[in-house]
Amino acid sequence: MVQIGDVVVSFDVFREKFLCDLDACKGACCIEGDAGAPVELDELDKLEEVLPLIWDELSPEARAVIDKQGVAYIDCEGDLVTSIVNNKDCVFTCYDDKGSCYCAIEKAYREGRTDFYKPVSCHLYPIRVGDYGPYKAVNYHRWDVCKAAVLLGKKENLPVYRFLKEPLVRKFGEEWYAELEIAARELAAQGML
Repeated sequence: MVQIGDVVVSFDVFREKFLCDLDACKGACCIEGDAGAPVELDELDKLEEVLPLIWDELSPEARAVIDKQGVAYIDCEGDLVTSIVNNKDCVFTCYDDKGSCYCAIEKAYREGRTDFYKPVSCHLYPIRVGDYGPYKAVNYHRWDVCKAAVLLGKKENLPVYRFLKEPLVRKFGEEWYAELEIAARELAAQGML
């Protein structure tokens, strides 16, 4: 583990390789699992704000879930997560003509219709951030649906922390990320990577 400020970073974030391969996985991380994506409390307003912009892109089933319970709920572990359809798809999931899913919020962001990218937990995946009082823990999450991303990351020799530079900066700031890069260089110099 490496500590940067009040954040503890797992060695796996430096050692493991990762590069999303949407052609292979079809966006399975948005449709698999037993709960929605973690949502930070301050993101709820942003989710509500973007909803009218993407409403027509959401499935009728997703709109019905949102009408009934809102954009997020508290799961069985007590975490605030995005609402899901049929215990599977995130309510913000949409599909293209190739059968790949995408995030309607991210699509709206890329089209310049909103300044909200998507929940930071989604942007950070396969990193999960745990909150332990005065400390946060940054861990690499392994999931079978991401096998192709691991293979592509190895092929391109792209460590998780580099693949996720943009969301890590979004979450922790430029200065924090610069310290993360220094830590990576020090670990490499010590033969630990």
